[in-house]
Amino acid sequence: MKKLPIGIQSFKSLREDDFLYVDKTRLLYTLAKEAKYYFLSRPRRFGKSLLLSTLKAYFQGKRELFEGLAIAELEKDWNSYPILYLDLNVGLYTSVEGLIAALDSNLSLWEQEYGLQKPDSDVAQRFKNVILSVSEKEGKQVVVLVDEYDKPLLQVIDNEPLLAEYRNILKGFYSNLKTHIRFAFLTGVTKFSHVSIFSDLNNLQDISLNNAYADICGFTEEEIQQTFPLYIQKFAKQEQVDEDAMMGKLKAMYDGYHFSPDMSKEVYNPFSVLNALSSCQLQNYWFSTGTPTFLVKLLKDGQYKIQDFSESEIITRHLAAMDNLSQNPVALFYQTGYLTIKGFDKDFGSYRLGFPNKEVEESFLDYLLPKYVNISEDKSSFYIEHFVRDLRKGDIDSFMERMTAFLGDTPYELIRDCENHFQNVLFTVCRLMGFHTIAEYRTSRGRIDMVVKTDDYTYVFEFKFDKSAQEALQQIDTKEYMIPFTADGRQIVKIGVNFSKETKNIEGWEVR
Repeated sequence: MKKLPIGIQSFKSLREDDFLYVDKTRLLYTLAKEAKYYFLSRPRRFGKSLLLSTLKAYFQGKRELFEGLAIAELEKDWNSYPILYLDLNVGLYTSVEGLIAALDSNLSLWEQEYGLQKPDSDVAQRFKNVILSVSEKEGKQVVVLVDEYDKPLLQVIDNEPLLAEYRNILKGFYSNLKTHIRFAFLTGVTKFSHVSIFSDLNNLQDISLNNAYADICGFTEEEIQQTFPLYIQKFAKQEQVDEDAMMGKLKAMYDGYHFSPDMSKEVYNPFSVLNALSSCQLQNYWFSTGTPTFLVKLLKDGQYKIQDFSESEIITRHLAAMDNLSQNPVALFYQTGYLTIKGFDKDFGSYRLGFPNKEVEESFLDYLLPKYVNISEDKSSFYIEHFVRDLRKGDIDSFMERMTAFLGDTPYELIRDCENHFQNVLFTVCRLMGFHTIAEYRTSRGRIDMVVKTDDYTYVFEFKFDKSAQEALQQIDTKEYMIPFTADGRQIVKIGVNFSKETKNIEGWEVR
């Protein structure tokens, strides 16, 4: 069994040290031959750095590293070009001085490598000088590879004045990618449309939503089965299931990403798959490497309903580029990997978004819950376990008593909009329990506040605020909310709940 390339971002090291490699070189060959300027947006830990490292080896003409791969049969020339590789992934960009220092450091390395004089000018002019001088000195056009171009912008995304300064600096810097360029490829998590690489460089091809390159980062199911069969066999043996069942478990946890409108290519999270195959454990690997603190702040500050966020709709223009974060935070959730494409309406050019898989949904909601109620993050799962037991056995009174106590410890300052807050907590708890949960279920007679299904029960919830639980229960009967569920064999339980805006808690409930 060859080694798994967990955390390996150098193509040279991966090949020389005999790690397993999911062959993406056919796509790289197409990129190199079809155009010169590219941009790709993908979530963190999806293999963007390895992709750039592979392109670097290709444009250096290192044919020996590609033996046995698809590109070895396609490329005949193997020409080498001078490479300018800019990695902004590592660095602390908390000030303008920090950003300038990072750019200056890379420029100094290039100037030293090619024996150039350091001019007395700003970073944008120096970059232009490097490109022109290296091209003239080497007698060849230059290849520019930029890894995580947006890392400085993301670190100050909630500081609009500083963000504007960074945009201006990068605008001048990247505007040099116009002449003497054989190939340029920029990667990032997000696409900031105000940065000039996307407004000035009209020849830059954004392949982020291009179906031909939807699987250029990440693994397809076929690639996993072809590249890691021995690891799948080992994992299946430990889990005491066959290999098909083991793939089903991996699919539920880590598959489900779509990076094109037609959704014909479904992509697994590569970081989580590699870690799961290595440890033979299905855990939340990707989520645990970077908690979405700022994203959760956006959700709360914007008073979003969790169910609306997890079933969002957005038009193409807003999905592909982020203009105004406060007005369009959903795009950032998609670009960072917490949401993915679930459907596309060609007539209106709108996307339907949702959680990609079990890892992201469970981890995100589990992380979110302590932000709405007064529990520590390490006890969230403990609380959920008790809620699960109540609903499985049909003990709705115990469930509601537990929920009342759960909400009772919540500090007042955590609650702004009472109705929004209560619905978010109930929805999050029920989804974390693993039960089929639908908020604001539409029927021909109206809209049910929440429906929760277990193996044996269908719970129909109706919420009221400063009214009465009896009135909520009466609405269920009057509008015949239970009719859509009478044929599925589960016992229907109707629950009317009244919340008090004064006490900021459940005032009472009725069960029938």
